[in-house]
Amino acid sequence: MARDQIDMTPLQSRDELVAWFEAGIKPPSEFRIGTEHEKTPFTLEGRQPVPYDGARGIGALLEGMQLLLGWEPIMENGNIIGLYDVTGGGAISLEPGGQFELSGAPLENVHQTQSELMAHLAQVREIATPLGIGFLGLGMTPSWSRSQIPVMPKGRYKIMTNYMPKVGQYGIDMMYRTCTVQTNLDFSSEADMVKKLRVSLALQPVATALFANSPFTEGKPNGFLSFRSEIWRDTDNARAGMLPWVFEDGMGFERWVDYALDVPMYFVKRGETYIDVAGSSFRAFFEGRNNSLPGERPTISDWANHLSTIFPEVRLKRYLEMRGADGVPWGRLPALPAFWVGLLYDNDSLDAAWNLVSHWTAAERQALRDDVPRFGFKARIKDRYLFEIAKECLKLSHAGLRRRNRVDHSGRDESRHLEPLERILEAGRTPAEEMLDKFNGDWGGSVEPVYQEYAF
Repeated sequence: MARDQIDMTPLQSRDELVAWFEAGIKPPSEFRIGTEHEKTPFTLEGRQPVPYDGARGIGALLEGMQLLLGWEPIMENGNIIGLYDVTGGGAISLEPGGQFELSGAPLENVHQTQSELMAHLAQVREIATPLGIGFLGLGMTPSWSRSQIPVMPKGRYKIMTNYMPKVGQYGIDMMYRTCTVQTNLDFSSEADMVKKLRVSLALQPVATALFANSPFTEGKPNGFLSFRSEIWRDTDNARAGMLPWVFEDGMGFERWVDYALDVPMYFVKRGETYIDVAGSSFRAFFEGRNNSLPGERPTISDWANHLSTIFPEVRLKRYLEMRGADGVPWGRLPALPAFWVGLLYDNDSLDAAWNLVSHWTAAERQALRDDVPRFGFKARIKDRYLFEIAKECLKLSHAGLRRRNRVDHSGRDESRHLEPLERILEAGRTPAEEMLDKFNGDWGGSVEPVYQEYAF
């Protein structure tokens, strides 16, 4: 969620850090589904990046959205940088290069997710089209160089931009050139959290292949099916990855706290000011040893903000966040929550999914994750192609959604939202491979047609 948390209670003990996570435990009757998606704005004329400033910029787009929706603006140093629904609905925020993100409300079923998405797109179009702005549904900008992309006026991004080149080669690309779709799901106990975290971490490469949608960089094929996923392999490995220790005995909230304490921080926020503490650990801050804030102890807000700067393939907050998928066109977005809800919110499917992955080793899981950006369904684990595993997962998800039996107004259950993924498996190739075929065929070696065919 885009909004930085405000709770200035100083933290006294490690137990409070653990309790922060435990507060996320909910009975299954209260489980919700949150879906976040990012899309790249472009000028309809010329297909260029959209600057923040000016009568047809991102700032103007947000001001128009505020008038239309009546949502509260999120301001920073006089600039509008987001919007949120005070009634507990969604929020709109900006990624560093202007990628426009909807963080959806916590909803009860995938049908509602689809309705929320359709309403959002209608609202965005109403404001964006007169401004000459369109949106692209890809995992990465297909034609722009790093230097072409504008920087949004958010203090935290300035700090991250300076730090990223010190810790990996692709952090700047991650910030300014990529888009994702994510699903946030609940847990009913610590044990339930651990089980869901293990299953979803092991199977994140399946989502990466099903949603692989970033084969172009600066107008040419980049050699990958999901270059967005490849980017995460060398963005900042101290805060990303497959978390092998999650599968070890003794995993729980405390173990995540110990991990997060040692992940380097980016910033501490005091009022509207972001203090650059990049590279120092939260543990040192917790012990009063942060050189920029000598003797100061972190607050609950500092902890929540720090947790939002950790980027593994699945992230634990007060819910679990699935982070393996590329951004896709609007028709395929509800398929991501559908896929994970069917696997994780139905106990039979969750058990079967755990049986599928429980005998994989840490090295095997890592190798699969490393191979999937380039090879997609042709990546292997043990003696199996990922394609076979994806088919099995889709069956389990389908069965889980049928058993959940949440029906829409015409009596259809949530499994209908898996149809785009079923079509992908029937074709036997990732969306990126389909796009590469078009590039080499009808598109005549140009990526320009994506701005029509893959636009929102």
